[in-house]
Amino acid sequence: MSSGAVESADSATTVAGDESRFILRERGQREVFCGLTSIVWLHRKMQDAFFLVVGSRTCAHLLQSAAGVMIFAEPRFATAILDDRDLSGMADCHDELDRMVHELLSRRADIRTLFLVGSCPSEVIKLDLDVAAKRLTSHYEGRLNVLNFSGSGIETTFTQGEDECLKTLAAGLPEAATDESRLMVVGALADVVEDQFTRLFAELGITVDFFPGRSATDLPPIGPATKLLMAQPFLGATMRTLHDRGAQVLTAPFPFGVQGTYDWLQAAARAFAVSEDRLEQVTQSARERASAAVATAAQPLRGKSVSFMPDSQLEIPLARFLFEECGMQLQEIGTPHFDKTLHAADVERLPESCLVSEGQHVDRQLERVLASEPDLVVCGLGLANPLESQGVRTKWSIELVFSPVHGFEQAADLARLFSRPLIRHAGLSV
Repeated sequence: MSSGAVESADSATTVAGDESRFILRERGQREVFCGLTSIVWLHRKMQDAFFLVVGSRTCAHLLQSAAGVMIFAEPRFATAILDDRDLSGMADCHDELDRMVHELLSRRADIRTLFLVGSCPSEVIKLDLDVAAKRLTSHYEGRLNVLNFSGSGIETTFTQGEDECLKTLAAGLPEAATDESRLMVVGALADVVEDQFTRLFAELGITVDFFPGRSATDLPPIGPATKLLMAQPFLGATMRTLHDRGAQVLTAPFPFGVQGTYDWLQAAARAFAVSEDRLEQVTQSARERASAAVATAAQPLRGKSVSFMPDSQLEIPLARFLFEECGMQLQEIGTPHFDKTLHAADVERLPESCLVSEGQHVDRQLERVLASEPDLVVCGLGLANPLESQGVRTKWSIELVFSPVHGFEQAADLARLFSRPLIRHAGLSV
């Protein structure tokens, strides 16, 4: 968890053209997971990579709990634990780290990319993991690529771990050898979702790369002919790194729900001169099937009110989905960071009646939430039980990150994730 003591500040920001929307900016105590949590889905995505956290026993316990890994399992992440001798400067942390990497590689010959992941303890003692990564890459040249990124929970939220990881990978993408236009979908997606999008883009005649891919060594080329379609709304640093490499960013809502997914695909179709008729033809059956499924799954949500506490940075596009496709009334949409480039296409479709807030002053936000009495609050694990004790139904936001929720085929599943707490409460009230 992270906390602060800065007072709130109100301001407005322009989100599209000449239109402006009031964004309440708050700076105070926050309740969020740290970026180490992102390793849980990143290690499943990049199947030849290993994530070595340089941290404390608390870091190890967090990952063990979040991933649900049993003691006899062999996951592709671990924690190099800093003990009292490390923290006091009595031990050479770099020598210890080199020894642990050697032991790891002797056991796991399949590792091709090793991420050294910084934590709050390693950053507090100023352990330079960038230097360590370069030294280890040189030592294991031709055998192993070592990269580093920060998963520290200091002034960050948990999805920013993926942003830091992909920003590091993006710096090493090869230059495109030709001027052929290619689409790059940016953001870790479940394999089943990636397969579905691959088929749709193939039918549209669009050459697509996914970043990250299923191998950390399978790095797509990038250049001025690369067009970026963002799949996750928390990858601002990665997007800017790729843009600095010459890529063009396509503006689109995120692919949550039927309409969001269609509009996302439409942005790619227009960029690659695919006709509207072709897009309609390719997506028609999936849209019709998904629309019917969402209509059924969203029945318990229609007319109900929802508020979001800032946690995952998925809040704005998910709120758009709940408003447009599930008929929910939006009260407050809190997000840890508002990125005008990433969020513009979704935030402009939210009703003016709902409050959008950036950052957090947890006490003030809880007061607003309890006063407005929403039917459902989407929040982090640390706030769910206190709100439930006040009679407020909650949905854990972290589940929305861990679950496959993008695309047409997952649209009804996404609606069910929100409806289940209301259905369960109704059953208990009988």
